[in-house]
Amino acid sequence: MCNIIYMYLIIIRDVLTTLGEDTTHKADWIKFHFMVGAFESFDFVFSLHLMFVILGYTNELSEYLQRRWQDIIHAIQLVGVAKNRMQHLRSEGWNQFLQKVTLFCNKHGVEVPTMEGNYVPFGRSRRFVQNQTNDDHFRREVYIGVIDKISQELDSRFDEVNMELLSCMSALNPSNSFASFDAQKVRRLAEFYPKDIFGSDLVRLELQLDTYIDVMRHDDRFSGLENLVDLSVKLVETNRHNVYDLVYLLLKMVLLLPVATASVERAFSGMDFVKTKRRNKMSDTLLDDCLVTFMERDILKDVDEDDVIKTFMAIRNRRPQKK
Repeated sequence: MCNIIYMYLIIIRDVLTTLGEDTTHKADWIKFHFMVGAFESFDFVFSLHLMFVILGYTNELSEYLQRRWQDIIHAIQLVGVAKNRMQHLRSEGWNQFLQKVTLFCNKHGVEVPTMEGNYVPFGRSRRFVQNQTNDDHFRREVYIGVIDKISQELDSRFDEVNMELLSCMSALNPSNSFASFDAQKVRRLAEFYPKDIFGSDLVRLELQLDTYIDVMRHDDRFSGLENLVDLSVKLVETNRHNVYDLVYLLLKMVLLLPVATASVERAFSGMDFVKTKRRNKMSDTLLDDCLVTFMERDILKDVDEDDVIKTFMAIRNRRPQKK
């Protein structure tokens, strides 16, 4: 979206117009003509800027949730910020947004329709579009409609239960000398896992938490920790994971939840690239191997190809490779 907005005139004049004048692409002139018209339409500019704003406000949250290591407190803050921004856009952002789109259109010679006039769709017959004003279409149907869908998606993925879970998870964060620690939230976190912590374990957890936080805050080895990963590593190094076994169990669950969720999302996204039409009949084992190499390509970059060949050759007797 940033590139299209920044290179708007270049795309029209230096790319589409040039191709439209090139006789070697004469068969595609109609397509180029239609694309130029679409680029110069208010519908396209309006949708372009709306997607730029929506994706811009949710981009930080989207990228952060895809990381392998996540700060739960920061994640909660980003969710709240995204929801507030969507609400602000819906209630107070229309005039500023329309003004921004209008300035862009005036700068690049795109005709801006009056909001009180009848809506005329680009490239479509008016017979297939309901009779409405430009204000009804652009503000109510498109602008508010898209924002409402994004807000509903955020509310669906981060409802009250999920937000409570994230809030309870943040109580274990060790940053700033365990400033976020809340024994009540940790006990509530344990209730989300009734099959792992139940019965007398809940009573034992209450007593363990009082001792745990006192030791953590007075042990210099645990000062300066910034995230849950560092905390779990330090607990194992100091053998405290055996002393505070229930706390360590909750800590492992907290670390596994976001990683497992992100890994599943990455797996499904990776399948679109790995399982192509030519690989449609591959076995599940081969598909799993291809997905692992695709998803963990950052790690595999450091693997020497000769080591892979030697390992493959050592599986069973094979013909020597010719150079």
